[in-house]
Amino acid sequence: MAISDRLQALLEPIIDDLGYELVGVEYLPNPKNRVVRVFIDHEPDGIGVEDCERVSREVSALMDVEEPVPGQYTLEVSSPGVERPLFTGAHFARFVGETASVQMAVPIDNRRRFKGVIVAADDRTVTLEVDGQAVELAVADMVRAHLAPDLEALFAARHEDNRADMS
Repeated sequence: MAISDRLQALLEPIIDDLGYELVGVEYLPNPKNRVVRVFIDHEPDGIGVEDCERVSREVSALMDVEEPVPGQYTLEVSSPGVERPLFTGAHFARFVGETASVQMAVPIDNRRRFKGVIVAADDRTVTLEVDGQAVELAVADMVRAHLAPDLEALFAARHEDNRADMS
């Protein structure tokens, strides 16, 4: 079992008990500075700095006792943000109709990177519409995946909302 999977299994119960959703865990084994990144969420309010601090304290205490990561590491706890990471088929299914960016471990038609609209998803596969074509991607072969919103459109919409509030 990969370290990130062990961390997920270790941390999910405590984060759940605190009232948050564990979106996912990334383990970056850089020899100079190992990083454990924990993404949390809370519906419908989202996550604030205080939430991250609270979860960080509890996770840090648990990891000090359990020692799931060899040596020293940096613990980062954050919200998923607008480019929300997608770790499971269920995450993709939740965002059908949204745009995602996916990096694959194994090339498909000589490509490792795909960006397209999420059409369908289950536990094993995700279907993206990429350049008008349906592309099926195996969740198990994904190295990294995240939502890829049109940031210009988001900022333009927010700007319009702010202008409407000022009227």
